[in-house]
Amino acid sequence: MKEREFVSVFRSSKKSDTYIFVRRGQEWEELPESLRGIFGQPVHSMDLVMTPERKLARTTGKQVLEAIGEKDFFLQMSEERDGYVVDFRTKPEQRNP
Repeated sequence: MKEREFVSVFRSSKKSDTYIFVRRGQEWEELPESLRGIFGQPVHSMDLVMTPERKLARTTGKQVLEAIGEKDFFLQMSEERDGYVVDFRTKPEQRNP
């Protein structure tokens, strides 16, 4: 694992809250075809210098750098959320907040 890496972050055009971190300049076609199919068209979000100490919203710089070192990418998927299913048979005031 490198001590610092210049990475690019892309969001998925198919799945909300899904991002992929890759080395800056990484060719999209070099990533696994199955990943590209699920991810959809990448939309550039930002470039940044990643260090092991960097704290991100849902992960750490260390985890990102280790994944990029092993697989050439780090995939961040959306978190599971409670409340996706709403019981429309109950009155709104009876539903959990």
